[in-house]
Amino acid sequence: MIRKIMLTFLFLTFLGATIGCSSATNTPKKINSAEKVLNEDLSKYFTGYEGSFVLFDKNKNEYTIFNQPKSQKQVPPCSTFKIINSLIGLETKVLEDESTSFKWDGTDYSIESWNKDQTLKSAVSNSVVWYFQILASKIGEDKMQDYINRTDYGNKDISGGITKFWLQSSLKISPIEQVNILRKFYDYQLPFSKRNIDIVKDVIVLTTENGIKLSGKTGSGSKPENNAPESKYINGWFVGYIENNEEVYFFATNIEADEATEKSAGGQEAKEITLKILKDKNYL
Repeated sequence: MIRKIMLTFLFLTFLGATIGCSSATNTPKKINSAEKVLNEDLSKYFTGYEGSFVLFDKNKNEYTIFNQPKSQKQVPPCSTFKIINSLIGLETKVLEDESTSFKWDGTDYSIESWNKDQTLKSAVSNSVVWYFQILASKIGEDKMQDYINRTDYGNKDISGGITKFWLQSSLKISPIEQVNILRKFYDYQLPFSKRNIDIVKDVIVLTTENGIKLSGKTGSGSKPENNAPESKYINGWFVGYIENNEEVYFFATNIEADEATEKSAGGQEAKEITLKILKDKNYL
């Protein structure tokens, strides 16, 4: 009888452990167990793409996620890294403020807005890659790696080279991680001064309409050997947050497309998808 009871106890213990492990595999990385996660089918917005959408409601402490496996997949951040690059530039005093300018070297870029001197503000607004390549070079590998480590940014890998590690190269981050970085950024929990965070908050504001402020940054990546403005994009990002009175919503959308397909998967496409979702759900 005692042996039977003990066997039953061991079986239930094993079963409980198995169920516990099984449940854990369904919890995305970097999500606190106390935070609620709602999985929602938003596939109609992502036709032709492998995509994910992550939204975090700050007041409800609640995630809404489309395509949970994809939301945990790390891919290059491309120009969304400009948010952190700007912060590091300010913190290391390579940049004084949003008006710090770098001179255009005369290279004729296909994006006309790149073909002139740039400030931090204009370089973020026009997503000017060369400005941030100069900035990263001035920061240097040691300081860049230190701040990326302290920020806990994605896989923290800058081995792709100081002027291109974020451009469809070695540095990678997932949509969930993007949202969590933005949450820390918004709440002044990153290793940067309040002044510098406020400067970057100002330069990433996109629109303010009807009391609703939308802030964010796009990112686009093509094959590493073809990473030029005219290339077809295979990796698109739009990340940011919405402020509506006391309500704050953080979001990250990532899309990928096979290079063989006709569709371009860039930041503009990711932004269009995101705005459709946010408007349809009355966040905007």
